[in-house]
Amino acid sequence: MPSFDVVSEADMIEVRNAVEQANKEISTRFDFKGSDARIEQKEQELTIFADDEFKVGQVQDVLINKLAKRGVDLRFLEYGKKEKMSGDKLKQYATIRKGITGDLAKKIVKTIKDSKLKVQASIQGDTVRVSGAKRDTLQDVIALLKKEVADAPLAFNNFRD
Repeated sequence: MPSFDVVSEADMIEVRNAVEQANKEISTRFDFKGSDARIEQKEQELTIFADDEFKVGQVQDVLINKLAKRGVDLRFLEYGKKEKMSGDKLKQYATIRKGITGDLAKKIVKTIKDSKLKVQASIQGDTVRVSGAKRDTLQDVIALLKKEVADAPLAFNNFRD
């Protein structure tokens, strides 16, 4: 029976490359001369360091620009609040979302069931498995989900015949 998985995960290699490119640009830009502006990455968490509120925004802009050029969807980023460090220096955390949350998974399953297509959808951890009798029907489900679900970036993998 043909099936596929609906997942939501960023390409971490591209994220790491974008962070490295952003740090390189920050180190060479004139408006960051003499400042301690940088981005650090630990697994699924990015930490933005800068001297003041304005520079935190500038570092975010550089990061967003580099992520977009690398093809990483910006909806994966979830910013935390800004924290003061010593003096005027600030840091801000940004987490990279991974997996489909329970509410989003329920919305995906409801969207599939409401479409009246002859497929079965089941929630399996942080993925949604969709199976059906025909490949064409599964491709219709993929097109439907791309059109209907705009809350989070979705990817479709594990397509099996």
